[in-house]
Amino acid sequence: MKSYKAYLFDFDYTLADSSRGIVICFRHVLDQHGYTNVSDEAIRRTIGITLESAFSLMTGEQNPETLSAWRKAYVKEADQYMNAHTSLFPETLPVLTHLHETGARVGIISTKYRYRILDLLTRYESDRWLDLVVGGEDVTEPKPSPQGLLLALGRLGVNREETLYVGDSVIDAQTARAAGVDFAGVLHGVTTREELAAYPHVAILPDLRPLTPNDI
Repeated sequence: MKSYKAYLFDFDYTLADSSRGIVICFRHVLDQHGYTNVSDEAIRRTIGITLESAFSLMTGEQNPETLSAWRKAYVKEADQYMNAHTSLFPETLPVLTHLHETGARVGIISTKYRYRILDLLTRYESDRWLDLVVGGEDVTEPKPSPQGLLLALGRLGVNREETLYVGDSVIDAQTARAAGVDFAGVLHGVTTREELAAYPHVAILPDLRPLTPNDI
């Protein structure tokens, strides 16, 4: 794989496993409204899409006001439970630190709120290896809209040909395609190799380590 000037990453299931926290938060809200038969796997399959879309997909609810209320309830749950049940994948910190030390720009583009990501990453001295985070509150159109990705390119001062976007889901693959940047899929999550390979990509990776020239 060629080297890039900027490496941009999705967060959930790409850099970190927050699935336990996500399941806990969704479960609390769903149970409160009588949706007690939604499986953990069904919840995990929604990771990466907006909260409103996730609730709608799992319950069939279409009313925007109801979905907005459930989103707000989820955020309150997440303030309490999310980061306590989230951890970086073992290779995340070594790989991102190495990329930054080689002179590449490193950023995160996620539907997760920026403040929550930064709150988690401060314990990993992220100011030493992270250049930027674009979160859900920074855009008006969530992925697969390229808005967040293009915002990051502008802030970092890099062009599309110099950028690789790494993610675990077809939403991430669609986002990279819409932005006109190269995409690498990573198999940390619930999306299969075959699902990711259906979209333009430069690689489908078992984890993040192949992004560096040496084993980490």
